[in-house]
Amino acid sequence: MNFEDEPVPGYPLPILPGHTSPGRFERVLRAGHFAVTSELAPPDSADPEDVYRRSRIFHGYVDAINATDGSGGNCHMSSLAVCALLTRVGYAPVMQISCRDRNRIAIQGDILGGAAMGVCNILCLTGDGVQAGDHPQALPVFDLDSMTLLTTARALREEHRFLSGRKITYAPRVLLGAAENPFTPPLRWRAQRLAKKVAAGAQFIQTQYCYDVPLLKLFMRQVEDLGLLDKVFILVGVGPLRSAKAAEWMRTHVPGLHIPDQVIERMAGADDGAREGRNLCIDLIQEIRAVPGVSGIHLMAYRQEDSVAEIIDRSGVLGGRVPWYPGRDPEFNSNRKAS
Repeated sequence: MNFEDEPVPGYPLPILPGHTSPGRFERVLRAGHFAVTSELAPPDSADPEDVYRRSRIFHGYVDAINATDGSGGNCHMSSLAVCALLTRVGYAPVMQISCRDRNRIAIQGDILGGAAMGVCNILCLTGDGVQAGDHPQALPVFDLDSMTLLTTARALREEHRFLSGRKITYAPRVLLGAAENPFTPPLRWRAQRLAKKVAAGAQFIQTQYCYDVPLLKLFMRQVEDLGLLDKVFILVGVGPLRSAKAAEWMRTHVPGLHIPDQVIERMAGADDGAREGRNLCIDLIQEIRAVPGVSGIHLMAYRQEDSVAEIIDRSGVLGGRVPWYPGRDPEFNSNRKAS
C-alpha cells in the first residue's frame, strides 16, 4: 500500500467500494494480504503513556491491535479508553465489547462513541464469567450475547437505528468481528455456529489458540462446504507457551483450550521451555498460513509481548510487508508538514 493509503491521525480514509469502514485493517484484509493482529494488555493505570509504551512493541509487525475488555473477568483500563488513545496517534485498534458488564443502552453508546473517536473495528464477545476474575462479587449483566450484539451493531451501521427503533443521525462505519473456537466439542457444530455469526453480521473471526492444525483443517473444510470462505475473514489464534508445566495448566484451567499431548511432550523435552514455545509458535504459524481459506493470524502473547517481533520476523508471515505504525514513513510525514 502507498503512503496515500495510510491514515494520518484526524484524517480518516475514504471508504472504498465494498468496504464498511474507512479502516486500514479492512483494506489489508480485502487486498488479500495475510493479516496479523495481536492483543494489548490494558494497564492497571490511568496514565496514557502506559498504553503507548505497550503499543510500541508492535511497531511494524501487526495490522491491528486488540484492546481487551475485562478479559477473564479481571478489571483493567477499559477497551474503549485504550482504543481512544490508540486512535489519537493513528493505530488501527480492534475494540472488544463484552456483554458481561453492560446492558444494551451502554453498549450501543460505546459503539457510537468508539466510532466517533475513529475506531473502525469491533469484536463482539459474550464475555467470560465474573467468577474466575478478581471481582467475583460483581453482578454480571449479559443483556445481550455475541449474536445479538452483532445484530445490534449491524443495525446501528446499516439501518441507522437503535434497538429501540429510534433513528441515529450518523451511523458508525465499522468492520464487525466475532470469536470462534474450532477446537472444542462438538466439533461438527463449530462451522454451523460460525455460519450463524456470519449471518448475524460478523465480517472477520479471531479464533481460540490453535495448537492442533489437523483440527483447524477439518474446521476450514467444513467452513468451505458451507460456502462461507467468501463471506468472512478468519484469523487463527496463536501464541507462545512458556513451558510444559504452563501448557498443562492452561489446558486444565482455561475453558475451551485444546493442547494435544504431543505439544506437551515437545515442550517437556526442551532445555529452554520459553525458546521452544516460540519455536513451536513459529512452526504453527507457517503451517496455518498454508491452510486454504485462512486470512491471517491473531497472535496472543500474554505477558510475552516482547516476543511478538521475533515470532513474526522468524515466521516470515508478513512476506516483507511492513504494517503501518506512527513514524514509519518520516519522508511522507515531513512532506505533509511542509505542505
